[in-house]
Amino acid sequence: MKRTVDYSERQNLQTGTETENNSVLFRTHPTSRFDRKPPVFRKPNEIGNYSVDKNRLFTQNRSNMKYFIPPRNPNTVNFDLTIGYKEMIRKDESKKEYLDYILRWILCNKSKFQLQTKDGTKQNNRDLHTDFICWRGLLTKLLCTPYENRDDWLIAITKCNNTIYMCEFETEHRKKNKAEMTERQDEMSCWGWKFEQYVTADKPDGTPVTTEPVNNNEEYSTVVRSRLESHSLVFSGEVDAMDTTSGCEGCKYVEFKTNREIEYNRQRQNFQRFKLIKWWAQSYLVGIPKIVCGYRDDDGIVHRLETINTLDIPNQLQEMRDPWKPNVSLNFLDQLLTFIKANVTEDNPRSVYLMSWQPGRDIQLCKQPSLSEKYQFLPEWYTTNFQEEEPDKKKTKLEESSSDKSNSTKYLNSVDKIMTPGK
Repeated sequence: MKRTVDYSERQNLQTGTETENNSVLFRTHPTSRFDRKPPVFRKPNEIGNYSVDKNRLFTQNRSNMKYFIPPRNPNTVNFDLTIGYKEMIRKDESKKEYLDYILRWILCNKSKFQLQTKDGTKQNNRDLHTDFICWRGLLTKLLCTPYENRDDWLIAITKCNNTIYMCEFETEHRKKNKAEMTERQDEMSCWGWKFEQYVTADKPDGTPVTTEPVNNNEEYSTVVRSRLESHSLVFSGEVDAMDTTSGCEGCKYVEFKTNREIEYNRQRQNFQRFKLIKWWAQSYLVGIPKIVCGYRDDDGIVHRLETINTLDIPNQLQEMRDPWKPNVSLNFLDQLLTFIKANVTEDNPRSVYLMSWQPGRDIQLCKQPSLSEKYQFLPEWYTTNFQEEEPDKKKTKLEESSSDKSNSTKYLNSVDKIMTPGK
């Protein structure tokens, strides 16, 4: 028998209230239940970064960071995204990396998670003082869930030393789609990486190199700390490039996207309804202020570039019928995280809860059998390291500095204008 938990009940949830088959449900519809004043989302604060080289080896530096090199005239370019498709060096998708790179970064930076007492001593070195740790892509997927009508998802959840770790796994539906992908679809899926070659270089004053094969093993990622209402979050996501040409304050990163040139109203509606929400969520979560989109034709030739301001995206939906709303997405995520906290109760790195969802249905959370190892994703090299004391490092407070708090207030004020229902 399954049990459905509504938002109004969340304060009454008690530990140990699992059903006979350890399954509980979180209501996803109607979306109007999430259409209220948006929860407070603290301005994302970068607390670190790292690179992954061509051999998928972790390095705690910016060696793989790229720089945005805009073309002289963004309205007249000729970027052929099909060049080098056959020679592309691809990441081995069969090797499961789970949360490994985030975890390696955490082990190198444990002092950044430790609180200080008034006498200057650190508290429990095993406690990260963080509610949730995951990939940025997972949070993006959850933010889009209230409006998703095609793709399902499957997330494994483990609680360890008072922190909840979340890791996405492939669903059967997604595996089927990948297995049935045509060569044409595969080539088009690679065009985004090629586009990045045309607009980035290794140095701020460098020149893009487009003759070398694309290698998607390499990446540069940011590690971000934020808070959604009562939920403290640490997550990591790949970053496309640093933008040294922008005069904006705060985050200097820029996101690159490609899209079919829009010619008809139906194309524009689909773009606004299905793509823009994902672009907004992905960049908003880490505070990336702008997205550079290359508009291409069916032959993979980009003819023009457009810069889209992340915080302005919701304002582009005013002519849509029944548009998606940022406040709905944020309230949905806030309530879902509360639901997870209330039901993921066992603090054990070998204990796994599976959370699954299909379009049109409720979210199901089910605790896995104690002997099952299929969805265990926290490696022993990570969990055992928290038994050891870290060498003394410069003490770092978890709280934001006063300047960070000022920036956070500005960020919240700017987004509140577009996220309050009726505005």
